[in-house]
Amino acid sequence: MSAKVRLYVEHPLGAGQSVPLDRDQAHYLFGVMRLQAGARVALFNGRDGEWQTVVVEAGKRSGLLQCEEQSKPLQMPPDLWLLFAPIKKARTDFIVEKAAEMGAARILPVGTDFTNSERVRRDRLQAHAVEAAEQCGGTYVPEVDDLQKLSRLLDHWPDERQLMFCDEAEVGNALELYGQQHENAPWAILIGPEGGFSETERKRLHAMAQSHVVSLGPRILRADTAAVAAMTLWQKALGDW
Repeated sequence: MSAKVRLYVEHPLGAGQSVPLDRDQAHYLFGVMRLQAGARVALFNGRDGEWQTVVVEAGKRSGLLQCEEQSKPLQMPPDLWLLFAPIKKARTDFIVEKAAEMGAARILPVGTDFTNSERVRRDRLQAHAVEAAEQCGGTYVPEVDDLQKLSRLLDHWPDERQLMFCDEAEVGNALELYGQQHENAPWAILIGPEGGFSETERKRLHAMAQSHVVSLGPRILRADTAAVAAMTLWQKALGDW
């Protein structure tokens, strides 16, 4: 019988491996989900694939699971970064969740000239990425970086990483995502803030050799909608869909 509950853990996973649970995990499995000894739980840690485990000990504050067999191998996403300017709390959470579901390997909040939010809680966003992976059946969890200035990130941009620059100034122009010659290269997608990019940022991004300017259709999209649309276009053209 397959497990009905999936849980992300930090602990190594392997045949016969015992996995101790912390207080929060024990509360979720035994207090919220009402599992008991003998129940099955699917575990993944982002490194060893997904494993079917059985509950050996079930307590209010702790517990112990034992790995029985691997049910999924580790499935790595494409080498794709998502760069986005944080917006309102719930919509920033949405961007992180959807990026994890859609196959981003790394999520980078960036501060732009017109970014409204100057602070993000990386631990909270990382928790949303974990939850998204738990719910969508993924075996990999993308790392969420601390907020950093876009200009500083571009100062040290890797030569080989291509950049899909979603420029709202190109709305209405039927531009396509070209670059099939770069399909095996590492990539990144850049989504701007609600106020758009400044002229200084736009000129710098257009001048980058790695930059591929794209339009996301004839209408200006909200930042959270743009992130989903851009990842869909990239995955269809160059990703693992």
